[in-house]
Amino acid sequence: MELVAGFTVGILGSAHCIGMCGPIALVLPVAGRSGMRYVLGRVVYNVGRAVTYVAMGLVVGFLGRRIAIAGFQQTLTVALGAAVLVAALVPAAGAKLAARWSPLRRFHQWLTTGLGALLRRRSLSSLGLIGLLNGLLPCGLVYLALAGAAATADELRAMLFMAGFGAGTLPAMLAVSLAGSAIPARWRHRLTRMVPAVMAIVGILLILRGLNLGIPMVSPKISSAPTVEVESCH
Repeated sequence: MELVAGFTVGILGSAHCIGMCGPIALVLPVAGRSGMRYVLGRVVYNVGRAVTYVAMGLVVGFLGRRIAIAGFQQTLTVALGAAVLVAALVPAAGAKLAARWSPLRRFHQWLTTGLGALLRRRSLSSLGLIGLLNGLLPCGLVYLALAGAAATADELRAMLFMAGFGAGTLPAMLAVSLAGSAIPARWRHRLTRMVPAVMAIVGILLILRGLNLGIPMVSPKISSAPTVEVESCH
């Protein structure tokens, strides 16, 4: 179930990947002169991205489970949905907030410096590292997927969700990295406009799920506390 849900988010958000990560995919170095090495290099890059997504899924799943154990899983789900909805409706707010946080600015600078150095190398290992770092770049779609993964409140399920997400973004990103400049920049820009709608839908679904309304598949009824049977002795 988590694989399918994550894959769906990845497929629906592929337009965002083309617009935001497409420029990096277009300037990837070529590891070797053969056509097979060229294709393999692009696959290695995308596998690197997916590995980072799964690792982040482990982290948010761990945090989500701790919150669920404390009895706040519904609150967490509603809060995540609200955050995603706000990010979809007011995307500039998150960007301004992130720009003012110095630790995040330094981390972003470290990432871009590392990516710049790796892009000058021509090896499969460097392509894999580029993918790993690429997965850490600030991205609204990745944050959306992480919100969905955290809502599972389970490490394995969150990792499966993010693995499905990575697989869902693979076709579009692989196509961009192989097609080169065949996709005009103006089309990549237009495709990114679809992302706020996807984010808003997922945000609403998360809020509904957290509200525990008893609607099958959308907001299933979840008991907030385990039932304990007490035996009386006479």
